[in-house]
Amino acid sequence: MERPLDCLNLLAQDDWLIGYNSRQFNQIFEELYLKLTQISACGTPPKIILAEREPLRFLASFIAACAANCPVFLCNPDWGTQEWQQAFDLVQPNIILGIGNRQWEIRNNDNSQCPIPNAPCPLIMIPTGGSSGQIKFAIHTWETLTASVQGFTEYFQIKQVNSFCVLPLYHVSGLMQFMRSFATGGKLAIQPFKAVEYSQIFNIKQSEFFISLVPTQLQRLLQNPELTEWLSQFNTVLLGGAPAWNELLEKARFHCIRLAPTYGMTETASQIATLKPDDFLCGKISSGQILPHAKVTIRNQQGKILNPNQIGNITIHAESLSLGYYPITRENQTDFQVDDLGFLDEQGHLNIVGRNSDKIITGGENIYPAEIESAIQATQMVADICVIGIPDKHWGEALIAIYIPKRSDTSALKIQTLLKDKLSKFKIPKYWIPQQSLPRNSQGKINRQQLQQIATEFLQNSIT
Repeated sequence: MERPLDCLNLLAQDDWLIGYNSRQFNQIFEELYLKLTQISACGTPPKIILAEREPLRFLASFIAACAANCPVFLCNPDWGTQEWQQAFDLVQPNIILGIGNRQWEIRNNDNSQCPIPNAPCPLIMIPTGGSSGQIKFAIHTWETLTASVQGFTEYFQIKQVNSFCVLPLYHVSGLMQFMRSFATGGKLAIQPFKAVEYSQIFNIKQSEFFISLVPTQLQRLLQNPELTEWLSQFNTVLLGGAPAWNELLEKARFHCIRLAPTYGMTETASQIATLKPDDFLCGKISSGQILPHAKVTIRNQQGKILNPNQIGNITIHAESLSLGYYPITRENQTDFQVDDLGFLDEQGHLNIVGRNSDKIITGGENIYPAEIESAIQATQMVADICVIGIPDKHWGEALIAIYIPKRSDTSALKIQTLLKDKLSKFKIPKYWIPQQSLPRNSQGKINRQQLQQIATEFLQNSIT
């Protein structure tokens, strides 16, 4: 796969960046690339924090940093003071691009040594773990990102990828949409999701484009008939970032949305398994087959590889694997065991059961919240739901459902009544806490630490 400068030559047409001026992209790139190469000529390439809010500047700066072999750290410009302090303490950057009104700032930090000795350049650090309150950066390279692109193009049997991006570019889900288009000479349309919700949409031929959404975005689009029709015209609607509930998937299937549920993470440079749209529309429910650049095995706690349909720990081997978390590289560079539990069926499709760390043990029974949350969503009485466990002296852990009722008169008793025929008694939550909103990040992932605090305060108030 081509290097950054080679990829620029693939973008011969001026309209590859839809909604923005491609020539301005080139101008910003050339000016910054020249500055960075001049700085690097005097010593080690500078470490760059990239937090440009404006997409054109973000992407041009990203490619300039990569082309100049500078370590670049992608950051969310909307982080709070605590998160920014974590990032600055960890990175100790030489150059800051973006953040507020500052578009260029050079720091004379005495940290000119290579951040990760003997690592291939350029190093691309992508943030992860922000929803838990502790920022981490997964260490990627141009090679790991383009390996993901190559696996994508082989899997979907296409040469050029046209992407419609409504996700943040500093996040792996947004960045990889750019990388797929940039590395293959395809087109890229970037638009804020809010603009799409207000039907302020670019005039493109959707059948030639991929679009990536998180479940909460899909839910909101399907509530609007006009946008549902618009979405149904896309070649493929990639869905990831958080587990999707059955009711949402059924609604998408009913409206003939060419949905492709995916499984992947920041550490794997986005998806390593994807269900193709035709399989989804035929009723298949899974995360799909493993992409060509990756391999997945299911293992028990002793590390033994399990047979098809046996649930175990998911271990990933992929050319797109990150090297570790900055500044420490992973000892085992070939295999990556994740916290997720799942199984491979006879067709080689990956099925996710839940997260090992989210497992709740009540009365000696193992419970995975995803199953219960899906059943509660299917009652169509809640707008959002999360099930957690709290310590209980009788049962070990007790189930708590924290939810947003769709209507003010929706009671927990009504929901429980509907669940009696769907779930075993021990799987029905003991406590129900209605809320006006649940703490989710921009990708739809829940902050379980905050939910634990909500549950603790609720129980304390109930006792007193």
